[in-house]
Amino acid sequence: MRSVETVLALVVLATVVAAFAQRLRVPAPSLLVVAGVIAGVLPVVPEIRVSPEVVSLVVLPPLLFAAGEELPWRDLKAVWRPVTVLALGLVLASAAAVAAVAVALTPLPLGMAFVLGAVLASTDPVAVTGDHPHDRPRSVPVTGEPGRRPSAPVTVTLAAGETVELDHGAVVIAAITSCTNTSNPQVMLGAGLLARNAVSRGLRPKPWVKTTLAPGSKVVMDYFDRAGVLPALRELGFDLVGYGCTTCIGNSGPLPEPVSRAIAQGDLAVCSVLSGNRNFEGRIHPETKLNYLASPPLVVAYALAGSMDTDLTRDPLGAGPDGQPVFLRDIWPGSQEIDQTVAACLDTRMYLRDYADVFTGDERWQALPIPTGDTFAWDPGSTYVRRPPFFEGLPPEPQPLRDIEGARVLVLLGDSVTTDHISPAGAIKRDSPAGAYLREHGIAPREFNSYGSRRGNHEVMIRGTFANIRLRNLLAPATEGGITRHLPDGERMTIYDAAGRYAAEGVPLLVIAGKEYGSGSSRDWAAKGTALLGVRAVLAESYERIHRANLIGMGVLPLQFPPGRNAAALGLSGEEVYSLHGLAGDGELPERVRITATAADGATREFDADVRIDTPGEADYYRHGGILPHVLRRIAAP
Repeated sequence: MRSVETVLALVVLATVVAAFAQRLRVPAPSLLVVAGVIAGVLPVVPEIRVSPEVVSLVVLPPLLFAAGEELPWRDLKAVWRPVTVLALGLVLASAAAVAAVAVALTPLPLGMAFVLGAVLASTDPVAVTGDHPHDRPRSVPVTGEPGRRPSAPVTVTLAAGETVELDHGAVVIAAITSCTNTSNPQVMLGAGLLARNAVSRGLRPKPWVKTTLAPGSKVVMDYFDRAGVLPALRELGFDLVGYGCTTCIGNSGPLPEPVSRAIAQGDLAVCSVLSGNRNFEGRIHPETKLNYLASPPLVVAYALAGSMDTDLTRDPLGAGPDGQPVFLRDIWPGSQEIDQTVAACLDTRMYLRDYADVFTGDERWQALPIPTGDTFAWDPGSTYVRRPPFFEGLPPEPQPLRDIEGARVLVLLGDSVTTDHISPAGAIKRDSPAGAYLREHGIAPREFNSYGSRRGNHEVMIRGTFANIRLRNLLAPATEGGITRHLPDGERMTIYDAAGRYAAEGVPLLVIAGKEYGSGSSRDWAAKGTALLGVRAVLAESYERIHRANLIGMGVLPLQFPPGRNAAALGLSGEEVYSLHGLAGDGELPERVRITATAADGATREFDADVRIDTPGEADYYRHGGILPHVLRRIAAP
């Protein structure tokens, strides 16, 4: 194509893309990816005879105009935006030229270059964190640089006698795991081929990294074997530990004792990298404060690097036997090789064979005794499954609603409290209320398992509610974990113990929270445990939709602060006595309730809160005390 025609075509293309992107509210990082790909790749196409600068100046302004709806300068007056965009376009033109040369010369496979380019354009070269802008790191946190992560190395002598240094950002867990994210043969065989290439270059994981492999299907091991990558994975420590949920639900097991001591000694912020789909605080491991989700090949890469401060685009993963640095680009398998391996190593018969007798089980499963009868045979001695109390004392008909009087705040929380904070799924600590319960029932700590595995026992789960090790209850400042203060005496105790004391005193309970309350994986026990602790209502700035519905399903009233209001704005400390008026009766539920908060000195604050029961069906559930009583009454009705 001639240059003039090319430029005109690019103007039209960029303008159309920008218009559609702006209408569809495409995020700014995505637009910058498009701009970067066009500006960096087109100049190296032989048929397009224009310079990178020309492509950049033509393509970037329309796309950046659209991105301006999302970028920080969107509040600038319209007269300044064109000037700002033009200036940025000129600056980025030179960068595009460099990018074009890099794409032309780099040995990176083009697909990997695009992936890394997209990650870079999302402002985080380590891991993209999702669609919450306030959660995104601004740049790579390089340990020791001014304004970045501090450095506090701790010397560790490992069991094999090797002496190493652990610092903030160290990767101590690298796990290829998940029931879902390991179902893609492309990424799994990509990880296997990467491991093969790493072993051939003499690379090994850093000695402080605990590596595990837990695919979601046995077929994975079959095609690993066919592809000949199992020896390399095992050489790097990625041995099979099980199938399905392991690290991503807190079943990674203990870290080596010297590593644990070093973490505690230096109060180190160490990391896990896993191919799971959840990385909420306190879920993966009690000693990893930072948990990153990554594809299986990148899990292998970070095991080799040993630190999240490694920039995989620039820094070597290690050195080969010849002492020369080895980079990720040196061992990353090409897309064509992965496709050929998948085609050669997978066929339908593998799945048919492995799943033909999936319900048969092994000899241990077949040897389990099978109770008889029409109803479930509850075992009073079981610590895994116990009869729950949801129907105890249930009258045949729902009673008229009553106002809530004399309530106390059990926990006062900030923003973005997830269901994993409310009902953790990870390991059970020895000295926690749930750990004490299990020890009282003769269970040794090594047999505690996780909260997720014991979700059939309400006695464990209620003790685990609000027991996440990273929970910060503003009623108990300078604490972390399931701690609160019993009021009015102010005595500090576990949230479970405080709830039990309030129940004995006949005091109803509230939870006060900030924005996005209940975000996360929306497990049922986040609502069940809240109800069983005696919480009658939750007052938050905003809710995750499913958790709000689950609260109603357990008979807990979700209330919302008026727009622009929260506990701090209203001057609420959480130490007040609360009364909620407007619920009483058997008529329609009100849109708002009147809340009176009475402080210890008698001063009162009154305000309205919105009742977040949004549908007639939800109103029915709430009037019955939850969905379980509602369904039971319908079944039992003549």
